Amino acid sequence: MSSFLQLLRENRNYRYTWMGQVVSEVGDHFNNIAVFSLAVKYRDGGMVVTGVFIARALAVILAGPIAGVLLDRWDRKRVMIASDLVRAAVALSFIYTLQNPSSTLLYVLSALLMVASPFFTSGRAAILPSITTKEQLHTANSLTQTTQWSTLTLGAMSGGLSVAQFGYEWAFFLNAMSFLFSAWSISLLRLPGASFRASRKALTENDVLRPWHEYVEGLRYLKSHPLILGIAVINFGWASGGGAAQVLFSLFGEKVFHRGAAGIGILWGCAGAGLLAGGFLAHWLGHKLSFESYKRTIVACYLVHGCSYIAFSQMKQFSLALLFMAISRCAVAVSSVLNFSQLLRHVSDGYRGRVFSTLETVTWGVMMVSMMAAGLASRSYDVRTIGAVSGVLSSLTAFYWLFLDLAGRLPEPALEGVAPEEVEVHEPNL
Repeated sequence: MSSFLQLLRENRNYRYTWMGQVVSEVGDHFNNIAVFSLAVKYRDGGMVVTGVFIARALAVILAGPIAGVLLDRWDRKRVMIASDLVRAAVALSFIYTLQNPSSTLLYVLSALLMVASPFFTSGRAAILPSITTKEQLHTANSLTQTTQWSTLTLGAMSGGLSVAQFGYEWAFFLNAMSFLFSAWSISLLRLPGASFRASRKALTENDVLRPWHEYVEGLRYLKSHPLILGIAVINFGWASGGGAAQVLFSLFGEKVFHRGAAGIGILWGCAGAGLLAGGFLAHWLGHKLSFESYKRTIVACYLVHGCSYIAFSQMKQFSLALLFMAISRCAVAVSSVLNFSQLLRHVSDGYRGRVFSTLETVTWGVMMVSMMAAGLASRSYDVRTIGAVSGVLSSLTAFYWLFLDLAGRLPEPALEGVAPEEVEVHEPNL
């Protein structure tokens, strides 16, 4: 915790980035709880929840390649501000759904909100090595992700209670205002003597006219780096069960435990608490693990995650279900922070936008298929059964990663994200 506070005190750019993140992500979860609570009230609510998730996933899949190319071409700070302004306008538009109930309108607005998202999230990832020093990079990554999960806890719980107490309009309005605050925070970032444009070769006229080829170049870069490709593979594996899990949060809160919007909020909040604990644990581990120990830790994380989610899906008592949910998300958090720290160190600046947006696109693409399957299955199968299958699929991720490691396909890569002399070397303790 002391290293987090020190980072916020000493690094002005990161402090403003963090402030915008806190406010905008709390607002996001107010929106999430409101939208999903509305969705389950429609006839065949399970399919409506699935439809919202699919609309979001399709939006990310379509926007991801464009976001990656633009983030590697343009000033990333300006792209992020534009993303926030667009999202503020869309978030405010959700109020219209209250006077004109329509599942189609929920899908459209959810998609529009997510179309702008990769431009910000991948942009934030891409600038992180630029706004931190060599000693701060792992800490900044840990704090960024831990904050994301802290706001999940705070936003989900308070969002659920707020919707139940004050109604949906308040949640949508706060979400819109939170994006405006984020845009203001990002506008204050400064790099003396430099810009937030990626360092890369000059674009030729051919490059400008053929952005798709530039995106394919990014895919080739990803494919040629085994560790980056390996992380993409386990994102694929996790999402095969993780997509269904997203749909099941709302169904467990409403249909299984019969606790309404507050129950959905508590489930999301407990998941956030587990992620928060995992973030702190991963920050500590990141300074102690050798590369080989890191790879073994990833295997353990996905086994714990999948098995705990299976246990969650079968619990009769709400309190025990929350406990296993927290354990599951703690394991996810550890793997996420450790993997992302590896990416930040090993992805070249000129490719960061495309690599991070591609990973987001792949994850959402697989999640979309998983969500569709869960939504369709909810018509014929018990929600607990679907949850158990979701946990099994996520556990298989451990075996994908273990196979790649034992086959020698995950060698320790050369440093590209930061120069070798800039990296703080730690003796492995584990």
